[in-house]
Parts: sequence; C-alpha cells; structure tokens
Amino acid sequence: MNANLIILPVLIPMLSAILGLVRPASHRYQKTVGMVGMVLLFLASVWLTVSVVREEIMVLRVGGWSAPWGIVLVADRLSAAMTLVAALISICTVGYAVSSVTESETKTYFFPLMHLLMMGVNGSFLTGDLFNLYVCFEVMLIASFVLMVHQGSPLQLEAGLKYVTINVLSSMILLAGIGMLYGKLGTLNMVDIARILQSTDESVLVNTTVVLLVIAFGIKSAIFPLFFWLPASYHTLPVPVVALFAGLLTKVGIYSYLRSFTLLFGHSTDVFGTILLWLGAATMVTGVLGAASQYHVRRILSFHIVSQIGYILFAMALFSEYAIAAAVFYTIHHIIVKSNLFLVSGLISNHFGSGDLKQMGGLYRKAPLLALLFSIPALSLGGIPPLSGFWAKLSVIKAALDKDVVWIAIVAALVGVLTLYSMTKIWVEAFWKAPVDSGDAPGEMQLIGCDAVKGRKLVWWPSLLLAVLTVMIGIFPQVLFDYAELTARQLLDTSFYINAVLGSP
Repeated sequence: MNANLIILPVLIPMLSAILGLVRPASHRYQKTVGMVGMVLLFLASVWLTVSVVREEIMVLRVGGWSAPWGIVLVADRLSAAMTLVAALISICTVGYAVSSVTESETKTYFFPLMHLLMMGVNGSFLTGDLFNLYVCFEVMLIASFVLMVHQGSPLQLEAGLKYVTINVLSSMILLAGIGMLYGKLGTLNMVDIARILQSTDESVLVNTTVVLLVIAFGIKSAIFPLFFWLPASYHTLPVPVVALFAGLLTKVGIYSYLRSFTLLFGHSTDVFGTILLWLGAATMVTGVLGAASQYHVRRILSFHIVSQIGYILFAMALFSEYAIAAAVFYTIHHIIVKSNLFLVSGLISNHFGSGDLKQMGGLYRKAPLLALLFSIPALSLGGIPPLSGFWAKLSVIKAALDKDVVWIAIVAALVGVLTLYSMTKIWVEAFWKAPVDSGDAPGEMQLIGCDAVKGRKLVWWPSLLLAVLTVMIGIFPQVLFDYAELTARQLLDTSFYINAVLGSP
C-alpha cells in the first residue's frame, strides 16, 4: 500500500474547506461541497482502516525526512479506528445539516468550518509528534469556537466565551508541558521520547510534565473537576454542531490519553494510574448526578458525556490488555450513541420548539418512529442488553473485577442505573405523558435551527443509520471487541510502533 495516502484524512477536509470558501453565497454549492467532502473523507478512512488491518502499521515521513527529524504521520489500529468512526459521525452530522441549515447559516461558512474541524480531529489521530498534536488542537479550537457562535445569539456568545477561555487555558498548559519535555529530552517526536525514556533514567524527570499533560488532556476530555465548560455550552448549539462536538471533541482528549500513557509514560502507571482511577470515578458520579438534576434534554445529554468519559478513563487507568481493549470498545460505542442522541434531540425539539421536558408530551403516539430512534441509543447508553452499551459497560466492569478493584466496578454499575433513570425521565416526559398545551413556543426554534427541518424526511437518515449500527454492535459485539483487543495488544507492545516509525526492522 502507498503510505503517502495516510495524509488523505487530513488533506481531504482541508481541500473541502478551501473549496467551500469559493462561493459562500451559494446555498446549493455549499451543501454539495460539504456532503461530497465528507463522503470522500469516509471512503479514505475506510481505505486506511483496511490497510492497517492488513499491514498493522503505516508510516508517512513527510518530505522524505526520517524520524525524529521530520514530521511523521502514523496509522495504527487505534488511529485508523478513530479516524473511521470520526468520518462516520461527520458524514451523519453533515447529512443532518444539509437538510436543516438555513441560507444565512451557510453564508457564515458553516460547512467549511465543519471540514476544518475534521482536519484538526484527524490530524490529532494521525500525528506522530507532540507539537503537531498541539497544532491540531488549535485548529480544532478555532473551528469549534466559530461554529459555536456562528448564529450570534446571546446564549451562544456567552457559552462560546466560557468554552474558548477554558480551552485556551488548556492549550497554554499543553504548550508549557511540551516545552518542558523538549527542554528535558531534546525531542518532541513521540517515538523518540519513548525510546529515550525506555533506555535512560530520565523518566523521573518527566513526571512534572506528565502532570501538565494530564491537566491539558483532562480539560479536552471534560473529566472531573475540569468538565464545567461542557454542560455550560453544548446545550446552546445547533443540532449538527453539538452532535459532532459530543461525539468527537472529548474523544480527541481520550485518544491523547491512550496514546501518551501507553507509548510515552507507561512507566508512570503506578502513580498516575491511581490518580486517573479516582478521577474516572469522580467523573462518572458527578456527571450522572448532574444529568439526573436537569430537566432539559440537551443539558441531560451534555452531563452524560461527562459521566461516560469516566468509564473510559477508569478502564485506561487499570492498564491491562483487557482494560485497554474495553476502553477502546467503549470509546467507539459512545461516539456513535452520543452523537445519535443529540441528533434525535433535534428531532424531538422540532415537534415542540423547545428542549424543556416540562413542555413536552405525547410523542409516542404522534411520532412512533421517533420514539424508536430515541429508545435505541437511550437504552444503549443505559447499558440494556443486547445493545452496544451493555457490552461496553460489562467489559469495563469485568476489567475492574479482573484487577480486584471491586469498588470501582460497583460505582460503574450504580452510575449505569442512574444513567438509565435519566433516559427514562426523557422517555416519560417527552413520549409517554399526555401532551402539554404550552401555547406559543418559547423561542428556542431559531437557536437550535429546528425550524428548517420541518417536513424534510432526509433529516432522519443519520439517526436511522447510527441506530442500526448500535443494534449491530450489540448483536455482534465480538467483531468489534476482537479488533479492540488487537488494538490494546499493539498499544501495550510499543516496540513494533517504535521500530516502524524509526525505520528499524
């Protein structure tokens, strides 16, 4: 296989964003370029994943410069899987947007910004050095901030200010950590750092840097106590934007944790593994309690992004092959389910003009298909068999029991029960109870962009596709878990990754 094609998941969204700038006033042109670009990105991601399955790892040395002197892009099982599922979510969210965004929104470069965001996301998954990881984080931050405030409502501007402030702080901390690491080791290539730390006693010197990276990646991942920016901002966003954010942005932080703590800082797992374990438990509990206290659909779902990140975090902290595999499985499951729930929340709000549960009711009879589309990801998030969430939760609990950490398994089970309570609350209020005669809509329609989807059937297909995938993963979980186990084995055996990047046999 031609390793030069590794750059396609970064190059395609970049070129699509540039093409989108050519005719910003053309509504049809913007939608066409936006959708075609995402389809091409998905095809490129499929090719990359198939190639990695065949060859295990692929390396592109940009400009012919070998590591650690040149820029390298690396595709292994983890990065290929993350690129593929990211492309899947992007094509679904843009598919929703094609049927929902207004002409005024396309004139504000909505689709080019979506592609720019995907460029940063895929760059984060494929880069082989820490500085380019920081650069890709900044590309994501710029695109996500503009997408967050592009409608210009007061609520969005307030949320955008909170979002950008805390994420700029995260970027400063990350840059400081990278600078300290370079000052100590003289390199930022991740493979070169891993090689040095494996052969010298410098590992003691990088512990302070690890703390900075834990904080920076923790803000990106929305872990306890650094998560407050997420539920304070996500509920104000248009449906396709929040669905893309919910599925991908925190998972870039999770990916960074997985990559750095397996490749770079495996020697620090005794200390930082314990810290991440407690942070994971606190993230689960605070997120689910925050969701249980809310009465707005999108606020509930936003808090559940936080709680589910806790499951992934504590699975990583256990640092066994099975636990890492469980974390990979859970990450892929959560991306699909959480993005779908936000897409469905837009369809729900379209019926009422509001996300307030107190103003809803009767959807089970009015829209039975919508009831089915909500119940599948909702029950999966709650861990009901045979859906994907059941196997995801079962795997992380089993990983905890295998390591004799019984208390975290109990916490995970209780959080699953409270998650199911939140999903049941949405079901009862929005679908089951009698319709509420609320008079005029409260004016949220313009904010969430739901006025444009009335009568458009194409807006349903992304939720249908993701729901089918959730059911298929639940019926055939072993297919995905086998891939996750091979991924975990590859992550923990770093010698193959190091030799492939450095060009050794």
